[in-house]
This record gives sequence, C-alpha cells and structure tokens, in this order.
Amino acid sequence: MNPLPLVAVAGNPNAGKSALFNALTGARQKVGNYPGVTVERKSGRLTLADGRPVEMVDLPGSYSLDPASPDEAVTRDVLLGRQKGERQPDALVIVLDASNLDNHLRFALQLLELGLPTIVALNMVDLARRDGLELDPQRLSAELGVPVIETVAVRRRGIAELQMALDDMLSAPFCGVQPPAKSDLIHLQRRAREIATAAVVSETPVRRWTHRLDAVLLHPIAGPVILALIMFVMFQAVFAWSQTPVSWIEDAVSWLSVQATAVLPGGLLRSLVVDGAIAGVGAVVTFLPQILILFLFILLLEGTGYMVRAAFLMDKLMHGVGLSGRAFIPLLSSFACAVPGIMATRTIDDPKDRLTTILVAPLMTCSARLPVYTLIIAAFIPNTRVAWGVGLQGLVMFGLYIAGIAGALIAALVLRRGVLKGSGSGFMMELPKYQWPPLKDVLIGLLTRAQIFLKRAGTIILGTTIILWALASIPQAGPGQRQSDVSIAGKIGAGIEVLVKPIGFNRDISMALLPAMAAREVAVSSIATVYSIDSADDGAGAQKLEQRLQHRWSLATALAFLAWFVFAPQCISTIAVTRRETNGWKWPIFMVSYLFVLAYCAAGLTYWTAVALGL
Repeated sequence: MNPLPLVAVAGNPNAGKSALFNALTGARQKVGNYPGVTVERKSGRLTLADGRPVEMVDLPGSYSLDPASPDEAVTRDVLLGRQKGERQPDALVIVLDASNLDNHLRFALQLLELGLPTIVALNMVDLARRDGLELDPQRLSAELGVPVIETVAVRRRGIAELQMALDDMLSAPFCGVQPPAKSDLIHLQRRAREIATAAVVSETPVRRWTHRLDAVLLHPIAGPVILALIMFVMFQAVFAWSQTPVSWIEDAVSWLSVQATAVLPGGLLRSLVVDGAIAGVGAVVTFLPQILILFLFILLLEGTGYMVRAAFLMDKLMHGVGLSGRAFIPLLSSFACAVPGIMATRTIDDPKDRLTTILVAPLMTCSARLPVYTLIIAAFIPNTRVAWGVGLQGLVMFGLYIAGIAGALIAALVLRRGVLKGSGSGFMMELPKYQWPPLKDVLIGLLTRAQIFLKRAGTIILGTTIILWALASIPQAGPGQRQSDVSIAGKIGAGIEVLVKPIGFNRDISMALLPAMAAREVAVSSIATVYSIDSADDGAGAQKLEQRLQHRWSLATALAFLAWFVFAPQCISTIAVTRRETNGWKWPIFMVSYLFVLAYCAAGLTYWTAVALGL
C-alpha cells in the first residue's frame, strides 16, 4: 500500500504557520515528539476536493536551514529526509507574514533551493493592508517561480484556494530533492528585499523610508562605515559633552573634602573620611557623566531599531572568526557589563559557540573601564583638535574600544582553531521598524544606569577603598618618611612591582592592580586614595588627580596602563558568573590566565615601543 502524500508546512516563527496548519487539518491531528529529540511533532490529515487524503506535518518555526537550535535542526533534517523515523516530504507549503515580507523571504529563498514542489501562503494580508501595505501575489509568484496564495488563516480566508493549489501540485510528477547550497546571509537579505520591493503595489511613506534607510544602513560597504562613524561620534561625545558636568562634580567633591577637613579633628578618622571615602569614591563618581553619555547613545541606538541592524552587519565578520552570529547580542551587552553578557550566551545552543563567546566577552570594553580610560586620557592626552569636530582624546578612546573588539575577534579565532575547534554559524533575525524611542523610556534607562553605578560606588568601591586606605595608613610614617613607603599596602605594592616593572608599571600602579579585581573602577579610587594620603608629605593636596599622575608617571607608563586595562581580566563577579555558566573552575582559570598573559604582553609592547620613540 502506497503511503499518503506528505506535505510539510514551514516558515519563520510568528508567520501564522500553526494557524494555517490547523485551518487545513481541523481536529484530525496527532501531537508527539520527533524520535530522539524533545521537539514537538504535530501531524494531521487533509482531504482534497477529489477525496484524496494527504498527510501534513507542521515543522518547527525556523529562520534558516543552518540550524542554531534543536527546533531548526529538526526542520532541516525533515526537509532533507535525514530525520530518523521520518520520510522526506513530497511537497512544501511555505508560510510568509505579508506585513514582514522581506525578512520572511530570506528563509523562503533557502527553502526554494531544495527543489521540492512548493506553494507559498502569503498569510496575514489583512494586517498588512491595515498597516498600509498592498502586495501583488501574481508578481510575487513570478519572482519566486511558485504559486502564491493570499490567506488569513485565523479567519479561514484563502484556505479553499490553497487546497486547490495543493491538489494541482500533488498531481504533478516530482524528480527528487537537491541538497541546499550554502547561502550567504547578506546575499539572501539583498535578494529578499528586491523581491519584496517588486511585489509592493502601494505602501505608506513610513514603510518606504524604512526600506530606503535599510538600503543604505545595511549596504555591505556603506553600512560598516556608518557603524564605525556612529561609534566614533559616540566616543567624541563622551569627552566633549561631559566637561561641564564633570567640573561640577569635581567642585562638589573638593568642597565636601574641605568641609570634612574643617569639621573633623586631625588623625585617622579624618584621614579615613577625607583620604579614603571622599577622595577614593569621589574620584570614581566624577566619571558618572561620561558613563551616562555612553548609555544615552546605546539606549537611542536600541530604541530606534538600529542596534539589531548593527548585529546583522557584524554577523559575517563574526562568522569569519568562528563566532556564532547569535554571539553579537551577548557581546554587545558586555559593553555595559560582562556579567549580563555572559548570562545572555544561554541563547546560543552550540556548546563550543557558547563557551567561546563566554571566554571572549571580558575583552569587550565594559563601562567599568571608562573611568580608568577617561582619567589617563585626560591626564596625558592633550585636548587638541585633530580635525573639525574631532578631538585627540575622543580619538584615543575610540581606539581603545576598537582594540578591545579586535582582541575579542582574534581570541575567538585562535580558540576556534585550537581548544574549541569549530566554525561559527550564521543566524536570522527580525528587523524592527525604525522609530523614535519614547523619552520616558530613555530617561528611565539612564536613571537605572546611574543608580547601578552609584550603588557600586557606595558598596563595592567604598568597601574596597576603605580596606586599601587601612593598608595604606598602617603603620604611620615617621618624620621625613613618605606614608606609601612604610605602609602595608606599600610593601605589597613593592612586591608586585618586581613583576610588573619590566612593563613600565610603578609601585602606585602595583597597589591598584589587586583592588581593581573587585571592580575596575577601584583602580581609580585606589590611586586617588594613595595619592591623597601622600599629599600631606609632598604638599600636593590641592592638586587634581590628573595633575598628580602627570608628576609621577611617564607617558610611556600611562599608555602601558591603558593597554593593560584593554585586556586584563574583569572583576570577581565576571569570574564568578563564568564559573557558574561553565559548571566548574577549569574555564574560568583558563580565561583569567590567557587574559593576564594578553594584558602583560600588550602593556609591555606598548611601553617598550613608547620608550623607543622617546615618550
């Protein structure tokens, strides 16, 4: 007895695929799991107009035939006849969301390459018309080379026409399936947009502008250039826009220090408050405007819909170094903090892809590094104009972020060629509409970020600073002695200095390296605390921290310090979440070790090169 013809229903998630399947099969359905995997299998029976029964299977929603999840792997294997216990479909129904046609056509183009007899169900046309989009199904059919039927599955519109098209298709002979070609995502996107544009009869101005913007912002050459320019402007703004509010905070910290000095009697208590709490925490809080400016740009890019497009632009580059396309969002999150970035890797199904992303996430320049970068740049890089609207300080900041990104990509490439050998996979994504983000949402986002930063300043940074103050204040220096020379912290710093002196680091930096493991910003508060304690010895109490650095550090040392922080391991919280996400200490220890080696080598090369150039 010949088996019934098997028709598979496929499409992107949220295309209305299951609603169409239910409309075709009614209550004649069976639900179970595919053999060997916990992925739901829904099958049903359809009776054609001439009485012939047809078996239908509703495949899991997918974005690509290059699977990035178990669901997508099942869809691919069923369509190619590789799924255990499943036979290859005789025909295919592709379901497209009419209101999101160009995005859904990417997967449809991959499916058409299979060579199966195919019908396209242009679903949810009512919603498309409501949004001002009118499509020509005949033109779309001509572009795709297969029948296109308009449907509204939830209201059973177009179901009879689809059944008739299935009847005609199943009556034609079938010559077999060709293996799918590896399709480039950029090419698929471009072709999908061309077809979608050709099928449009009329649309609202908003939709037209979306396509025009995407044609430029997603262009393979113009797109990356625009992305780089946006990042460049962002880092220029971090310095240019923050000067006035930074000076306000600096004045407030200075006033608070003077008031505390006047009220408290001389001794350890005043030193604790003035040199420890105010000098240490105040030095970090000063950089709140820069952090808020950085997050203002990030919130605007997310809210306008551009951030997802940036992910699409970066996908090909990331795939080239062995990273999964799905790694972009976790790595992007790591610009704010590596902890949520590492946790976001749970969306990556391939274990090696996920582990690679976890191990390189700390190389993305988190916001905690911003106070360190800003302090050193403000102290040693002149605020000169390189070109109209381009400052040297912003240019250096931009270079540091690019160095972190480049370091992450190179590290991923080495890992995927070595201990985590493999290649990355691309991914499909929905492109949201362009829109102006609500001002309320932006303000709430900035307020939340300010609260997180100030909470860290009042807890982790304050606690670590007080511990360092205690170590830097005991024992007390005698007449003619510098406090940092005799204190416990000074002795510890002198021991560490033996290891880091070859790369240009002095004892002051050595004392800041260990506390900075608690939080990166602590490096600033640690140096501020040590110099504040020593200020009574050298009469530099009125000097700003930047001025004190200029007297104690060479430019070569400052540049080496910046290079160190580009690559050095992040805070203890990052190490802890890596341990939790990898279920052991093996990979956290590996991560910390290779990052320390990178940081040491980068700082050394920077210092030796700077010295050779006379800096």
